[in-house]
Amino acid sequence: MSFCSFFGGEVYKDHFKSGIYVCSKCDHQLFSSRSKYEHSSPWPAFTETILEDSVSKHQERPGAYKVRCGKCGNGLGHEFVNDGPAKGLSRF
Repeated sequence: MSFCSFFGGEVYKDHFKSGIYVCSKCDHQLFSSRSKYEHSSPWPAFTETILEDSVSKHQERPGAYKVRCGKCGNGLGHEFVNDGPAKGLSRF
């Protein structure tokens, strides 16, 4: 699932129903709703993935990683180191 919506109307930021978030291109399981938390950015935020290979990460600059689907490479957004609800958890 691509999380970014630069023109407003992001429908998943405030969506907290139980379930699994999957890639919009290949249906690969990415995140559980249990790992989702409220964040001040316009994008949904998660503390962990479903599986170790749910996503791939590539450093764009210190402290910022581009996150992609671990199966098809679809862009999902960014992870920022030491950003999260507690204990320096990352945000996707």
